[in-house]
Amino acid sequence: MKIRLLAVGKTDNKNLQALIQSYEQRLKHYINFEFEIISDIKNTKNLSAKQQKEKEGELILKRLAPTDQLILLDEKGHEFRSIEFSRFLQKKMNIGIKQLIMVIGGPYGFSEKIYQKSIGKISLSKMTFSHQMIRLFIIEQIYRAMTILKNEPYHNE
Repeated sequence: MKIRLLAVGKTDNKNLQALIQSYEQRLKHYINFEFEIISDIKNTKNLSAKQQKEKEGELILKRLAPTDQLILLDEKGHEFRSIEFSRFLQKKMNIGIKQLIMVIGGPYGFSEKIYQKSIGKISLSKMTFSHQMIRLFIIEQIYRAMTILKNEPYHNE
């Protein structure tokens, strides 16, 4: 299985970029992983939140294959403990999914088309985090899940 993480908008913070890249490199030892940035929509001052979500949704949909399974990182999603998340990923691998796509949306969330296309939503916390920080958190959690599945000592519980 391949995991692709899509995120709307670039990360400006060099320290955050370095940490993300560090976990990307670590993940390559466990699973086929790709992190892709979807460029910000231009001239958003003239767009409503709904219009912006729809434009971002179109960009997300263009990156999906018919067999991809789409998971949204959404504040109203299911919260997992790390071990539960590792089991979730293991189940996806066991059923033979070719590609699991996780998406971090823009500032207003997702369009209705994206919600309809998704097979589920995951929340990393009840707290609100910046879209920049969520990138690091989800990549680290995917890495943690892989080490749990391999019975490696990264995760302590």
